[in-house]
Amino acid sequence: MTFNFPLILVLATFICGLIWGLYLIFGKSGGAMPLLVEYAASFFPVLLIVLVLRSFIFEPFRIPSGSMVPTLLVGDFILVNKFSYGVRLPVIHTKILPVGAPESGDVAVFRFPDNPKLDYIKRVIGTPGDTVEYRDKQFFVNGEEVLIEGETLYREVNENTPYPNEILRSETIGDVTHDLLVNPAAPAAFTAGSWKVPDGHYFLVGDNRDHSNDSRFWGYVPEGNLVGKAFLIWMHWNGGPNWSRLGNRIK
Repeated sequence: MTFNFPLILVLATFICGLIWGLYLIFGKSGGAMPLLVEYAASFFPVLLIVLVLRSFIFEPFRIPSGSMVPTLLVGDFILVNKFSYGVRLPVIHTKILPVGAPESGDVAVFRFPDNPKLDYIKRVIGTPGDTVEYRDKQFFVNGEEVLIEGETLYREVNENTPYPNEILRSETIGDVTHDLLVNPAAPAAFTAGSWKVPDGHYFLVGDNRDHSNDSRFWGYVPEGNLVGKAFLIWMHWNGGPNWSRLGNRIK
């Protein structure tokens, strides 16, 4: 069973606020506060602060898969800036204040277009109007080759890698330079293609290029599905802590 945490948080905040508010308006002054009202008055400020922070400013996520290795590892706990791509109402996700838009190279969290109950995280390659091409494991945006440099054998943190034959490379998208993985044994033609990004949509891919379910397979991400920009790893736990990951900025 999947719980809709944002909805539960909104309802809990509203109910606590309503109980406390009704008591302040209609309750008898000077008497002892009923236990239910006392609980509501105690929880309401905390719930309201959490609701505001989580809905409009920062939201934590845990990385469950290896599609963004080496940038993000399974077990990374990240913070997402929800203000970066516009302020949206919780639950219904309606934008009420346009602030900014994704830029090429951003690591973005979004609701998966085929199942909006799932949150995905990928890197922005194409913005509205861009023509994105992928051939021979190389991206081209509007006809210009995305710069890729270096070629070393990948070794994951703690030398416990599920990708023993992957090649670590460096890619520059816009103003962002980041690491990526490619599998020399994977057929290049399998993920090759060309896409014209529609207005109001984005093209996103994983940094673990041959182990990522992304826009090359299921298409574009609508602007309305965007959650925010990932910017910080605040903890790592995958069977144990990895202190070297704490506080790392995401690029």
